[in-house]
Amino acid sequence: MENPGHGAILSACRHILPLPLPVGTQSEFPYMASDMDLKSLSQEEVYRFAAEHGLPRYRAGQLLHWIYERYVVNLQEVTEFSKTLRNELAQIASISNLDLAVRQRSLDGTEKFLFSLEDGQTIESVLIPDKDRLTLCISSQAGCAMGCSFCLTGYIGLIRNLKAYEIVDQIISVNRRIAPRRITNIVLMGMGEPLANFDEVVEALWRITGLMGISKRRITLSTSGLVPKLLELPQKAPDVNLAVSLNATTDEVRNRIMPINKTYPISELMSACRRYPLRPRRRITFEYVLISGVNDTQADAKRLVKLLRNIPCKVNLIPYNPDEQSSMKRPSDETVLAFQKTIADSNITVLVRESKGQDILAACGQLKARYGKKAR
Repeated sequence: MENPGHGAILSACRHILPLPLPVGTQSEFPYMASDMDLKSLSQEEVYRFAAEHGLPRYRAGQLLHWIYERYVVNLQEVTEFSKTLRNELAQIASISNLDLAVRQRSLDGTEKFLFSLEDGQTIESVLIPDKDRLTLCISSQAGCAMGCSFCLTGYIGLIRNLKAYEIVDQIISVNRRIAPRRITNIVLMGMGEPLANFDEVVEALWRITGLMGISKRRITLSTSGLVPKLLELPQKAPDVNLAVSLNATTDEVRNRIMPINKTYPISELMSACRRYPLRPRRRITFEYVLISGVNDTQADAKRLVKLLRNIPCKVNLIPYNPDEQSSMKRPSDETVLAFQKTIADSNITVLVRESKGQDILAACGQLKARYGKKAR
């Protein structure tokens, strides 16, 4: 499956001029030109790239297979091509790869990856094992502009949006390093607000589902509540799961811990969730970070039940994971369980998601904050 209408990236290729090969050279690749990163191209653009350079269509399909399913790091690894073709392709094209800066493994099996980008910025991905699932939490931005007070990435601020291939490459890079295991589930809950990088995230989702073959039922996109983009998402992207980071039941509290609420208050967000098209048996996940003395009272639990009325949903309660830069605290186990019971008594599915990887700074933004921009 491919996403139509993403042809802008290949515009640079249209200005490539063919250069003649030496007399007597036998080649199925007649044109040479300036370097092109094949990962920066969408599926449609790879086919166009091949066509504009005289390659048969099936060669483009082979390239996509080796990049997105075999995880090659350079064109010389595409052994389905002749050595001559590989050498000629390598003169005009390349396959970019994320540079692993730091890899840490927790006592609970969680792994944290800090990747360095071409410009030296860093992003984080977290691999979470759970029974028969292997979930990778990926980033959509370097930093984040949302400024949520319970998230360390908010303290970093937004540095830049990630390109679609940088989002997808987190999956490729981790899969390559954990072989023969493979990631089964993807969550866009890492650094950044996915809907604030809408076009690149949508393109990345089409590549993940269409080129990597990961089921859309196994992909979850989490948003803090950019309402217009939330409503546009089902029109443009694959039908992935939606998670909404709610974290408060009153505008006063949510304004304080999630500044996005000042633009899209709770009533507007919940209205959008009620209008969000869901297939049968599909539900929206509401994430609720429980912070001691902020949003963890029985009154909050009862208001949450009212807010979720008539929305097919489930609730993930996440006891706050403390960090050095915040005075916020985790509620007691008794408070967490009492909050959960109030939700469950209203026939809403509610789970308590314990933080993993605390011994390796697995909470979003912690590793980047420690190692900084130029981690190596």
